[in-house]
Amino acid sequence: MKHLLIAVCVVAAAGLAAAQEAKKAGGKVLAHFATSEGPFTVELFEKDAPKTVANFVGLAEGTKEWTDPKTGEKTKRPYYNGLTFHRVIANFMIQGGDPLGNGTGGPGYKFADEFQSGRKLDKAGILAMANAGPNTNGGQFFITLAPTDWLTGKHTVFGEVVDGMDVIKKIGNTKTTKPGDKPVTPITVKSVTIERK
Repeated sequence: MKHLLIAVCVVAAAGLAAAQEAKKAGGKVLAHFATSEGPFTVELFEKDAPKTVANFVGLAEGTKEWTDPKTGEKTKRPYYNGLTFHRVIANFMIQGGDPLGNGTGGPGYKFADEFQSGRKLDKAGILAMANAGPNTNGGQFFITLAPTDWLTGKHTVFGEVVDGMDVIKKIGNTKTTKPGDKPVTPITVKSVTIERK
């Protein structure tokens, strides 16, 4: 009888653990950014842009291989840590994710757009992929400071700021070079931590 009770408890515990993992798999994916201007959090739209979110998460966690444009070497280290917001345009957007810091760098590969969800760049706080034209996504991203409807259908939307919009606005109001829109004082991404809820 004692062995039967232990077996039932083990099976129940395993079932509970499996249920919790299933809940996590269908739950929210959050990206917590720590920056030199403060923290903010983005909810990633995994169901709407699965390949884009998988790419971002893999780069953020250092589980996806990428080619360092400075050295030409392949690596698996957290891609975003230490990069800057290299382009900031007030009342438009902030852009990051370039290892070269000038808008031309990336992870050494490109992947296709994901527009099937119908998500729009219709308000401040939307996270989307920066690109150089159709199907040229890599590691660069931007976060809107205002509605940018004219970019809908041109840039894959894959998240939205859910905490720390004040930090996004602060970055968006930083003094920049003209031309170039580069912050005079570099604004650094210290880390991006992924959380599944």
